[in-house]
Amino acid sequence: MTESERTEIESILGYTFKDDAKLELALTHSSSKLPDGVCNERQEFLGDAILGMVISEYLYLQFPDYDEGELTRIKSVVVSRLVLATSLKEMTLDTFIRVGRGLGQRKLPRSVLANVFEAIICAIFEDNGLEDAQKFILSSLKNQIQTVIQDEHEKNYKSILQQYTQKEMASTPTYKVVSQKGPDHSKQFQVVAVIGGKEYISGWGRSKKEAEQRAAEQTLVQLGEEIGGQPTAAASEA
Repeated sequence: MTESERTEIESILGYTFKDDAKLELALTHSSSKLPDGVCNERQEFLGDAILGMVISEYLYLQFPDYDEGELTRIKSVVVSRLVLATSLKEMTLDTFIRVGRGLGQRKLPRSVLANVFEAIICAIFEDNGLEDAQKFILSSLKNQIQTVIQDEHEKNYKSILQQYTQKEMASTPTYKVVSQKGPDHSKQFQVVAVIGGKEYISGWGRSKKEAEQRAAEQTLVQLGEEIGGQPTAAASEA
């Protein structure tokens, strides 16, 4: 890595390394087959763990009203290979990855890009600790987090389920409260979707409306499993 390349990468990352070797290692894929066999695989391992912890803590603190299921759904998308690979490419860091000749002749797989993102997290952590690694993660993925949350809000599973059942099952879903728990100021409701007299999977929510959405979402998953994935696919495209 040349001095100008290192300077450009550090400018993109918003972090200056004390030990350049850690950065260079993070950008080295196993296909490069260096004489000493070094590559970023061990850094990927630790970087993945740090990423999961940082995003989990951020979501936990920023969204105190979200239940475990909602937090898990958001996290799973934010730390996915697609999001990490997209973020790395948006930062143009993919152009600095050291790979073998076979990979160098074609577009780098999403998995390679995502792994480099995780390796960079580890490199920053090793170089100067958790605080700087956390800053890099949140600055790089904050927009993605907000996009996922907005998408979560915009999905109307009840509407998707109704459109599907009316077309394919000649029936309109209804919703029934089957349980509730908690004090009046923090009550949660369990609602089940009923289609053609059959009760499907229930969902919990902080309001009846939210519980109905969760029940509709779970019912779409169940119907997708029963008929080959069509309702679930529709939900993911909404």
